[in-house]
Amino acid sequence: MKNTRMFLVLLAVATSGCELDLITKQAQAKTAAVSTILSTPPIEVKAGAVAGNGFDASFDFDAGFLLDAGIDAGVILGDAGFVLPAQNLAFVYLGTRGASLDVAPTGLPGAQARLIQVGGSSFPLDDQGGGTYALSPDAGFVYVDDATYQFEFKSGASTFLAEVKNVPPRENIAQFHPAAGYVEINAGEDFTFTRPDPQPGLDRNFGFVNVFPVSQQGQGQPTYTNIPMTPLAFLRLIAFPQEWKSTSVTIPGSAFPERDHNYIVLLQSAKLGGPKSDNLFSGSAILAGTADVAIVKTRK
Repeated sequence: MKNTRMFLVLLAVATSGCELDLITKQAQAKTAAVSTILSTPPIEVKAGAVAGNGFDASFDFDAGFLLDAGIDAGVILGDAGFVLPAQNLAFVYLGTRGASLDVAPTGLPGAQARLIQVGGSSFPLDDQGGGTYALSPDAGFVYVDDATYQFEFKSGASTFLAEVKNVPPRENIAQFHPAAGYVEINAGEDFTFTRPDPQPGLDRNFGFVNVFPVSQQGQGQPTYTNIPMTPLAFLRLIAFPQEWKSTSVTIPGSAFPERDHNYIVLLQSAKLGGPKSDNLFSGSAILAGTADVAIVKTRK
């Protein structure tokens, strides 16, 4: 009890009355948002990297989905290989939280939602139903390094605002870019890479990995991810962040199960933001970042 009282005294000294009031209101707020902004560069797969898994020189396909975001990349395969165009995505889950973090939030549909670049433009988010909102395909959003982004939701008489500041640039992963232009490994083999050190005085950003196969049928379901995939998982991310901040990252061999096959590996360097308005729960997680990409070809 004595230690608790001392902590509260120190907190009161270090925090202004307005800030303490904001923290208290956010901790008690019933509305929560979990959201992400993801940017990927153009992904070029050279002819030499294309595995013999059913491609032909005239084949074209849509890339399918990435993190359930609905990418429509319009990929075209030719003699020189194929390119997946750059993608800029934003999606959000807005809901009413349960009594504890062990209870998933209940989706809050029908809000007017938008993504705002502070000092710049704003972009509408389409209501996907069930409390999910996604960036409109024709919104024209382009991810800007070091920008500050906000998500705004208007529901009834309430306006909710979340913010992530100074979003990170792409991390350049040396193992992603060998001289051949692609990584060649055996099927079932682990793939380890090293993240660059953060700038002096700065904390390492989150590193989220996603691996998915690409074949004549298009982009398949991810074979590996360490990305929180549910609103509840995003809310709990805040409590245990170090799992996603390791210098050395190993993708298990199970992510590359088939021989003579192509896989795309994305490392999303992301920064965590949170609520800005006092009516949004303090556990709301807002992630924004951009990805470096590796093309993996498994041997025959």
